[in-house]
Amino acid sequence: MFEGIYVAIPTPFKNGKVDEKALKEHIEFLIENGVDGIVPCGTTGESATLSYEEHEKVIALTIEQCRGRVKVIAGTGSNSTSEAIRLTKFAEEVKADGALLITPYYNKPNQEGLYLHFKAVAEAVSIPIVLYNVPGRTGVNMLPETVERLSRIDNIVAIKEATGSTNVATEIINLCGERISVLSGDDLTFFPLLAVGAKGVISVTANVAPEKMVEMFKAFKSGDLVKAQELHLELYPLSKVLFIDTNPIPVKTALSMMGKMEKEFRLPLCPTTPEKEERIREILKKMGVLQ
Repeated sequence: MFEGIYVAIPTPFKNGKVDEKALKEHIEFLIENGVDGIVPCGTTGESATLSYEEHEKVIALTIEQCRGRVKVIAGTGSNSTSEAIRLTKFAEEVKADGALLITPYYNKPNQEGLYLHFKAVAEAVSIPIVLYNVPGRTGVNMLPETVERLSRIDNIVAIKEATGSTNVATEIINLCGERISVLSGDDLTFFPLLAVGAKGVISVTANVAPEKMVEMFKAFKSGDLVKAQELHLELYPLSKVLFIDTNPIPVKTALSMMGKMEKEFRLPLCPTTPEKEERIREILKKMGVLQ
């Protein structure tokens, strides 16, 4: 159901408010460069500091701007099951193609709690659900065996696997087969994950170099593994520098250098150091993104 290059977009801010113009223009830039889908209100979208009203506005604006040309997977996760259900129901109402749900953070549920959380959300809606496992940010790791249990629920169709481990991805694919699609949630290991059976990526790097990410995926799909590897190696320094500080600080900094949006964050996120900013600029120049 979900395959290819999906972009985890930042939420542009200007003077403390969502910059709707920058949001629409950035989505248009990504669509023009051939991406398969847009993912608003995830980690990269600073969802944790968006109000309910802003969260819903960004999802609705994204769907409106895409106009069915690419798929939209709306970030609707929360560490509160009732809040996750509320946001996912909204995504369904405005006709998102899917909903991305993070494992509940801070509460640190056990594996049964994770299963019951996602089951409750899935049963409350009919929209396709994409699980999201990123223990480095949430403090909880969803095991492949739990993913396998969840894959038996009809509308749980994919997982954004962001541990950066090919072993974990392989275990999920072996356990779930075709019942669930693995999408890489880690740009640095996207190419290796394709080799073990991943169907695509939910990418930060594609915000900056969408055409290169699309080209790499197409090369892999066509069987040109040499070209795919070359593009992976070319993109690697960019993917690495975009995590030189807490996401989405580096990618927003890069996009501000490209004139795509303001370098504005919601506290407790703040600008990176001048040294790291200069490193980002150097890599963008080497990639040919900046003159």
